[in-house]
Amino acid sequence: MTSYKVLDVNDDLPIRTKGKVHSGKVRSVYWLTDADSKRLINEKGYNVPADTELAIMVISDRISAFDCIWQGENGLNGVPGKGIALNSVAAHWFNMFNEAGLAGNHIVDIPHPYVWIVRKASTVKVEAIARQYITGSMWRDYAKGERHFCGLQLPEGLKANQKLEHVLITPSTKGIIEGVVDIPAVDDVNITRENITNNLDVFNFKSTDDVAKYEKLLVEGFELISNELAKLGQIFVDTKFEFGYVEDLNGVQQLIYIDEVGTPDSSRIWDEASYKDGKIVENSKEGFRQLLINNVPESDVLLNKDRMAEREQLAKDYILPESVMLEVSDTYVGIASKIIGKEIVIPNDPRQELIAILDADYGLINH
Repeated sequence: MTSYKVLDVNDDLPIRTKGKVHSGKVRSVYWLTDADSKRLINEKGYNVPADTELAIMVISDRISAFDCIWQGENGLNGVPGKGIALNSVAAHWFNMFNEAGLAGNHIVDIPHPYVWIVRKASTVKVEAIARQYITGSMWRDYAKGERHFCGLQLPEGLKANQKLEHVLITPSTKGIIEGVVDIPAVDDVNITRENITNNLDVFNFKSTDDVAKYEKLLVEGFELISNELAKLGQIFVDTKFEFGYVEDLNGVQQLIYIDEVGTPDSSRIWDEASYKDGKIVENSKEGFRQLLINNVPESDVLLNKDRMAEREQLAKDYILPESVMLEVSDTYVGIASKIIGKEIVIPNDPRQELIAILDADYGLINH
């Protein structure tokens, strides 16, 4: 039996909130009462308007792939250290973006490695995807003869996993977009720049200039991370950023980075030495995805969106060996420690630790 305690359930913490806890695949968001938001802004001196809504965002160690959550044996229903690895990496890149003068982000405080205090942002409904190599779904479509991606034309003669001449921006929808003729009403569907600029309101952009700004912030952020990873012998293959609007202290709307950036969950990261030898070694969630594809009874269930009901049942029934969960932990914790430049320490009991800190230092726990 493993000695690790993972934070697999993160939506039942005794945090004082207004309204329901919003629980995603990996993170849960607790919106603070107006009184607590105001009090913390004042007590902690956060650099945001006094009436800003704040939330506690708690990351879990759950692992999702193919839109399902996966479990391990011996009650190991998460990957030890995964949450802390993702939070540490994202916060590291956000800090570097700040230093480089790119754009701000939604984090106002980090009370504990599993916890961010974030400010409310008005989310742009675009998954901002950048690619420097042709691989994954893009390669599969290219190999079938497709040459147009998100309004871009790819040249003939590309090979699998080849580096592209420029960073490509291949956006998709965030959530379901309704009422736009060329866009199917399903989540995560590829779109063009023209789809966005013709429907600014639908995608929650304030102006065409802001579409150009998100593209600039995406490419500049991508290149910064890519250059930093290259120093560590790693290749930044592709990634997904998200953006939103917040008000600054003068009441002016600013486009900022939100969610997470450059993590092993939102990006593909390859080992450079192996790539030069013609092998792909994944230092990201893609390795876990490939492991599932190679080990489940029928990989089409994972890859075919029309078999979602079967896939959900498979994920409920399929128990991964503890050794696999610990191997995935090594990947996450290993790459994160490399990126932040110090060893990530996995807490013995993340749940009790973070409750104690939110109680003693922030006064947010219901007794």
